[in-house]
Amino acid sequence: MANKGPAFGMSRHVQDKIDSKYDAELELVLVEWISRQCGASVSKPEAGKMGFQAWLKDGCVLSELINSLFTGDKPVKKIQSSTAAFKQMEQISQFLNASEKYGVTKTDMFQTVDLWEGKDLAAVQRTLSALGSLAFTKDEGTYNGDPNWFFKKSQENKRDFSDDQMKAGKNVIGLQMGSNKGASQEGMSYGRSRQIM
Repeated sequence: MANKGPAFGMSRHVQDKIDSKYDAELELVLVEWISRQCGASVSKPEAGKMGFQAWLKDGCVLSELINSLFTGDKPVKKIQSSTAAFKQMEQISQFLNASEKYGVTKTDMFQTVDLWEGKDLAAVQRTLSALGSLAFTKDEGTYNGDPNWFFKKSQENKRDFSDDQMKAGKNVIGLQMGSNKGASQEGMSYGRSRQIM
């Protein structure tokens, strides 16, 4: 964590809400996947949120992970551990850029400070889950994990209809639009009319 004192009031409430989104079970799955994906070059972290953050904080494990998903030319050329804060943050930024090239959407990405300062580790988990799902969906032979760990993303299913099929579809009233059965110009009738005396 950064050199900041404890939060109070609304800041504390917001941070507690963010911290409650962290999933310890997902942490175990992600650690196991990253360890399998990267092989012997990566050791496992201490259990718990702080161990998870410390393991990923310098960006080296993340860079190894993203490089293992690419065949041929690796996106992160230089992976070196450093104690300098700006070097660690730069390594994390390289991972995020490479993840975006791989196909992870901007909305699934965490910010560098989310990991480095430990502000939102749930966002880090979401990014790694999105990366795992994408690797599993692409099925390029680079995914080394259990197929049950991540869901398969939906694929495009483009359809080509002929002009005749398109014209025939214009005459069909979809059930989403409702039905006009039983209607006349007099209106709909629901039971007996009201008797006024």
